[in-house]
Amino acid sequence: MHSLLSRGNAIVAYTLSLLACLTFLCFLSTLFVDYRTNATINTVKVVVKNVPDYSASREKCDLGFITFDLHANLTNLFNWNVKQLFLYLTAEYTTANNALSQVVLWDKIILRGENAILDFKSMNTKYYFWDDGNGLRNNSNVTLTLAWNIIPNAGLLPSIFARGQHSFTFPSEYTVARL
Repeated sequence: MHSLLSRGNAIVAYTLSLLACLTFLCFLSTLFVDYRTNATINTVKVVVKNVPDYSASREKCDLGFITFDLHANLTNLFNWNVKQLFLYLTAEYTTANNALSQVVLWDKIILRGENAILDFKSMNTKYYFWDDGNGLRNNSNVTLTLAWNIIPNAGLLPSIFARGQHSFTFPSEYTVARL
């Protein structure tokens, strides 16, 4: 009555529908898990330099240099639905030119099964801390925050902020020494 091709099509369609339903149920099993944890961030060394911006204008812009300590235990974030964590440390600040500036200073990928305990001392930033003007010198409202994206097996890609942040002030004078 039915051909072999139509029977095969029905079996494949039923199997895919069943797998989609099972994947959705698996996703629901971790939907309400709290993925936040405590992080301790501290600045060790903070300096600011006024250097030429290598764009078309050739004006001088502020470049911040930070050395930081970071401590966090992320082992409780891993469950069967977490493949990896993409961590990033951001600096948020305001200047006269910008109501809010955000700069990613450091990032790291932690795969499931790797050591998820962060205990870094006197780390340098991975990326430059450029300001688009002269807004870093004597800026007293710079806040460091650790956040992460969870890369799941199935489901959403949430962006989570750690409990704990660190605010600091840049020096009022530019550093002229080579770092």
